[in-house]
Amino acid sequence: MPGKGGVFSPACITFSLAMLFELNLKTRSLSPCLEVVPGHSYRCMELNLTTIPSGIPNTTQTLDLSFNPLKILHSNYFSAVFALRFLDLARCHLWKIEDNAFMGLNSLSVLILTGNPLQILGLRAFHGLPSLQRFVAVETNLLLLATLPIGHLTSLQELNLSHNHINSLKLPGYFSYLIYLQHLSFQLNKISSVSVGDLDALASRNLTLVLSRNDIKHVERNAFAGLHLQQLVLRGCFEDSVIMQASIQNMSGLHVNSLLLGEYRDIRKMESIDQSFFNVLCDLHLQELTVIKTDTLETGSTLSPCLNNISRVRVIHTHVNEDLMFPSNSNISHLELKSCGLDAVPAQNLSSLMKLRVLHITHTKYLRYFDKYFEGLQNLETLDLSVNRLVTHLSWVNLLEGAPNLKYLNLSFNTEIRLEIECNGPGKLEYLDFQRTALASPGIVPSFFCLHHLIYLDISYTGTTVISQCSFCGLHSLRVLKMAGNCFANNQLVDNFRNLTKLHFLDISNCQLKYISLSSLTSLHELRLLNVSHNKLLGLHPETYMYLPLLTTLDFHNNQLAALTEEDLKNLPASLKHLDLSENLFDCSCNHTHFLRWVKNSSALLRNVQNMVCYSPPDLKNVQVMDFVLVSCEINTTTVAVSVTIVLVLIIILILCYKYYFYLYYIMVLFIGNRFSEEKETIYDAFVIFSSKDQEWVKQELQQPLEEELPYFHLCLFYRDFIPGVSIITNIIKEGFQSSRKVIAVVTDHFLESHWCNFELEVAQSWQLVESKASLILVVLDGVDKAALHHKLGLFRYLRRNTFLTWKDRDLSRHVFLRQLRSALLEGKTWTEDELKLMLKNG
Repeated sequence: MPGKGGVFSPACITFSLAMLFELNLKTRSLSPCLEVVPGHSYRCMELNLTTIPSGIPNTTQTLDLSFNPLKILHSNYFSAVFALRFLDLARCHLWKIEDNAFMGLNSLSVLILTGNPLQILGLRAFHGLPSLQRFVAVETNLLLLATLPIGHLTSLQELNLSHNHINSLKLPGYFSYLIYLQHLSFQLNKISSVSVGDLDALASRNLTLVLSRNDIKHVERNAFAGLHLQQLVLRGCFEDSVIMQASIQNMSGLHVNSLLLGEYRDIRKMESIDQSFFNVLCDLHLQELTVIKTDTLETGSTLSPCLNNISRVRVIHTHVNEDLMFPSNSNISHLELKSCGLDAVPAQNLSSLMKLRVLHITHTKYLRYFDKYFEGLQNLETLDLSVNRLVTHLSWVNLLEGAPNLKYLNLSFNTEIRLEIECNGPGKLEYLDFQRTALASPGIVPSFFCLHHLIYLDISYTGTTVISQCSFCGLHSLRVLKMAGNCFANNQLVDNFRNLTKLHFLDISNCQLKYISLSSLTSLHELRLLNVSHNKLLGLHPETYMYLPLLTTLDFHNNQLAALTEEDLKNLPASLKHLDLSENLFDCSCNHTHFLRWVKNSSALLRNVQNMVCYSPPDLKNVQVMDFVLVSCEINTTTVAVSVTIVLVLIIILILCYKYYFYLYYIMVLFIGNRFSEEKETIYDAFVIFSSKDQEWVKQELQQPLEEELPYFHLCLFYRDFIPGVSIITNIIKEGFQSSRKVIAVVTDHFLESHWCNFELEVAQSWQLVESKASLILVVLDGVDKAALHHKLGLFRYLRRNTFLTWKDRDLSRHVFLRQLRSALLEGKTWTEDELKLMLKNG
């Protein structure tokens, strides 16, 4: 409202109006599609298109036409965009694709037809696609594979036919020509049985076959014999474990690298898998078995010896009994137990897996104990116990005895671990991760003294306070040390890293550091990256870093640095390539001219320069250091005072312009509104102003009855009709007021609280005044706070002087309301020939 905006500078108003006018002109030339990558990628989703927009250039490689009513693809439909590589036609109401519809798309590699009710496909519907690699036809009402004319797509690598009505897995002969096919999905179809010969077209193929969520009742014996698959996914396929066991048993002779069984998300059919199930795996040539989303894995005392030839076993979101035992002579080298309900690490039970190399037991919220250690696992190299709730004392000696070749140990995101002080730890351990796990002893005693081969150590956010200067003694090979979020004694870094002579990466960010001694980093001759950000350091003191000849990256952001002296800048390492000084307390006074000049000349070295802003003096606070005017330090005091005054005035003007941007735009609308409204074509019958919190009411009570019932009206709704990527104000004026005959304002408590709604209402009232016609229709919902309505003085006066509509949640009231609203919208409406035909057709 101009009356509340104060007094504006004429220059500011003129400048703003000029900028907005230029923006408005540019907006007119925009294509209806969003230009993601100029000339290459366009998003035309949900724009009510019936054909390809003429503004799409022929160089386009990615085109998203999803959610548009295309309905029919005629011959050579895409000839104007022949360079396409990716085409999304999801939910375009396609029911017919004629012959040669995609002719000329020689480079197209991805075609998506998801959610189209296809009824008619020409025999040559998909001709002209020699490079197609991924074809997605999910939810397309497909009944028979034989009716899908894709046998000539010899480059096809992925075929997704999920969520259709296919009831037979009998593959047509043309599948034998798809020699590059790697992924074939029939998820959520009507397949209930698999017979011998159904999959003959996949002979000697090594692909992934997905049959999840088909209700499989029977698999004929030897139906999979001789097949070689990369993966077979059977999630949510069987009514109970009996049917699953019989079906897997009849798959004898199948060669598959990975078999995935279990339920699908929250769909539960089988309650458990028992010991007898694993006996049917003997006739399968299997490398990896995954059991997922099954309530319980009832294993009994020892699992079936049929697991002996499987090298990888994964049990996910399935409860495992505490007495889990694997058969002797097992070949399992990789075992993963994720979210399996264990409360202790079953170390002794797993010690029978003599060939185990990788063990993951993660994401188990009940797992607290690790008291018993492994025995005789000579091949174990990776142990991942992350994201559990372990509370334990960790003994390096016991860990070494049971797993002497352990190289990777991950205990991150647990509750608390206390490290024992021992002198013969895991001699080959190279990677150790404790991040986000409370550690009880590091920093006080040399807890890592025996880890001479350790290369990577992460103790970030472990609550560690480094007191002892020998906290990291023994880590002679360490190259990466991450300890962010901890602290040092007296908030000072002294000689804590003296022994880390091989260190390449050091992160001591967010450690509350106030001081770094000159000798604290002198032994880190091989250091490449140093992160000391988010501390309380007052200075960089490059003499501390001059002993780091290989340092390439220094992160010093978010400290309390005011400036660097000439001596500091001279001593910066010559090897430095990335320096982050952002978010410090820079003093942009003439006392630091040398530093400020250096900043301007070092844009290639500095990172995040946009966040390097002045903290002092007060008149330059929050001004970017790069924008500091060095000339101001070389002129007399009077000139400086005048210049500063001018700068302050300009800043205030810019702030005012920014603050009252809406109202400047509002003035421009009143000034040139008539001319624009004459030039702009009326598209909508009414522009609806409402709060986003009332969107459901608008959909049900306005959009549905007015747009879907006779007589038809076309409403402008911001969530559907505003152009993405265009400013909100431009959308309101250009797509709302200039394109609509009327304006409907839905007055609710949310409306009264919304700044945007009040701005739009002010523009609507002014627009009505300028055009000298009754174009504003006010709809007041029953239950609006009368006190808040009186508080909005302009709206209250308008309601007293003008007729408005009241909506009440009663059938009779709604009927009267819609009759009055339609009557108001019919005033001045002209019908197009197409609209008349549509009403006659539906009348």
